[in-house]
Amino acid sequence: MAFRKLLSSLGINAPEVQTVLDSHIARPGEQLTATVAVRGGGADVEVEKFTVELIVRFEARDGQEEKYLNAIATHAFEAPFTLRAGETRTEKVAFDLPLEMPLTHALGREIRGTYSALRTELAIDKSVDKGDLDPVEIHALPAQDAVLKVMEELGFVLDEAEVKPGKARTTVQAADWWQEIELKFPAEYERDTLELALIARESELDFNAGGAERLTLPNALTADHAALKARIDAHLRERFSAGAKLG
Repeated sequence: MAFRKLLSSLGINAPEVQTVLDSHIARPGEQLTATVAVRGGGADVEVEKFTVELIVRFEARDGQEEKYLNAIATHAFEAPFTLRAGETRTEKVAFDLPLEMPLTHALGREIRGTYSALRTELAIDKSVDKGDLDPVEIHALPAQDAVLKVMEELGFVLDEAEVKPGKARTTVQAADWWQEIELKFPAEYERDTLELALIARESELDFNAGGAERLTLPNALTADHAALKARIDAHLRERFSAGAKLG
């Protein structure tokens, strides 16, 4: 991304910032890296705060219609410091993405309702500028893609996803937020929407459908398509078929 003017209140000679991602595509468990450059304007300024945040779109708060952007990790550079006129400072930043990182893409496609980005923030003369948002694509892990592929083959249609604060029911989490993936049931189930959490760990994946008892899937099983499909199909039919007790 090109240099962008900061803090319009400082005038035409204000400092500028540029954030360049080494790659805009990553997966949970990987490292996201970028270079951030700040270039001084027409006069020396005191930079009181200099941070880069990894942000994710969360579901709307109570009483609000719009979803909001929430920082799930922050990297703070050393500050305060004086940024001289015309000076360029370059910093590297790295974020270790958790295995529970919310997805924006699965099966090679964007998931509706999702968003993730890096946001650079500077505070100068007690004014805060959030800088530009640099979008990041978080693609599903192979195990998550395998599960969602099975769901498609079983007639479920991936609709959208949102991130919620707190813990998903009947699962084990490290994060204090989780992603709910919404899928439309096939007609045979006589139901509307299935809310699914796919909580990844090093060697396994929790399949948490509709708040029912979780199904823990070892990575070795997710690599066996036929066995995975049979296991998930049986699990869903037992809990959500037309004759089953409401899940």
